[in-house]
Amino acid sequence: MKENVCILIPTLNEAPTIGDIVHKFKSMGFSNIMVIDGHSTDGTVRIAEDAGAEVVTQKGKGKGQALQQAFDMIDEDIIVMIDGDGTYRPEEVDRLLEPIKDGGADHVIGNRFASPQKGAFTRLNLFGNQILNKLFGLAYGAWITDILSGYRAFNKKSVKELELNKTGFEIEAETTIEAVKKDQKIIEVPITYCSRHKGTATKLNPLRDGIKIGYTIYQLTKTHNPLLYFGIFGAIFIMLGTGLGIYVTLEWFRGITRIPMTILATLLITLGVQIVVFGLLSDLLVLFHKEVMREMKKR
Repeated sequence: MKENVCILIPTLNEAPTIGDIVHKFKSMGFSNIMVIDGHSTDGTVRIAEDAGAEVVTQKGKGKGQALQQAFDMIDEDIIVMIDGDGTYRPEEVDRLLEPIKDGGADHVIGNRFASPQKGAFTRLNLFGNQILNKLFGLAYGAWITDILSGYRAFNKKSVKELELNKTGFEIEAETTIEAVKKDQKIIEVPITYCSRHKGTATKLNPLRDGIKIGYTIYQLTKTHNPLLYFGIFGAIFIMLGTGLGIYVTLEWFRGITRIPMTILATLLITLGVQIVVFGLLSDLLVLFHKEVMREMKKR
């Protein structure tokens, strides 16, 4: 069965850890190991090749672009994706593979929060991850514990259905969103999240990339949960109009008439209500589309 599994490792300057990761997978009998490298300058490519991996240089930049390129190239029935920085344990791969092999899942996510080592998460990273996970659950109605995990397994059906566009670190969030939107069977399994090797530096900027990931989660809700997407805009206009209306009313009690502001407050509230109604109608269309797709899958 292991010959039908491809181990996919995206890398960028992972020389201190990539060799050990490839060797461990090799020792467990995995022969199909693809390292897709983002133009490393520290010997990552040579070390990976010497360890027995097939190395492909990505055409563009960013982890998201690397994964999209690799998914197009891989023909194996199952893909296991693991970061090359040594924060995940190759020996736990069977935890991710078992639900796929049993047919119980299309997409398996390794939950880093189940067993993190001391120092694996900074306080900022832990807080940011929790906020993004909550935002994801609110937007998509799927309360997944770790939407940003870099240790995952997919069957061929899952990979074929994913429509990925993000090129950076938003790719994990987009992958999870796509799996939910395509109604795939998603399972989380507990894994160990290791502290980062001293010789490797994180490429993720917690604030900048956190904002990008949060925006991705929100941006993609327009085709999955339009009521939330448009409801937020509508609520903002309604609150602005209401606030302005309260001010105009208080001024009127003082004998001051502000007609332009009255008109503006009315327009803001009306616009807000119309946006919310549009969100409701869009939500009904999305629900209808989901039901049609479910019926088509049953046939």
